[in-house]
Amino acid sequence: MTRAKRSAYSYKPETSKNAKAKVHQLRVHFKNTTEVCNAIRGMSLKRARKFLHNVLRHSEGVPFRIFRGGVGRHAQAKNHQGGVTQCRYPTKSIFAVLKLLQNAENSARTKGLNMRSLYIKHIQANQGVKMRRRTFRAHGRINPYLSSPSHIEVVLLEKAEDVQLAKETTEAVAEEQ
Repeated sequence: MTRAKRSAYSYKPETSKNAKAKVHQLRVHFKNTTEVCNAIRGMSLKRARKFLHNVLRHSEGVPFRIFRGGVGRHAQAKNHQGGVTQCRYPTKSIFAVLKLLQNAENSARTKGLNMRSLYIKHIQANQGVKMRRRTFRAHGRINPYLSSPSHIEVVLLEKAEDVQLAKETTEAVAEEQ
């Protein structure tokens, strides 16, 4: 039995204050998962989790910007910037991303990172290998019935704290000039 090759992350953080998590060949729709990832990219970890729980309660919607064919318009899409008119509530993808965020959060806790200052620096969904089934049609024909699984990866970073200069040093610099 051969072992699968470990694949690298597509993003390499500059600092060691990061937490990573990824999953391969997850049976969630790729297009929905991509839109969920695009919606939470750049958010703080706390805000991303709250957003995803709000989507599950249908008080917010995931804006569909790329894969828009057949997606109905909804008034909640106006809450997002960029003139978006279409949104959905992809439950299965949201549960998968929430589980992945929990995994990354546990990794950050193990590394001793500050949980309040974590934000999602990188998150992406890639297409997995299509799984084949078949469906039977009229007149004895058979058509393919494919699923579109996803590979998802996330990298959390700690926000750098702003350091303020002391008044003495700013006054000394002003005197030198």
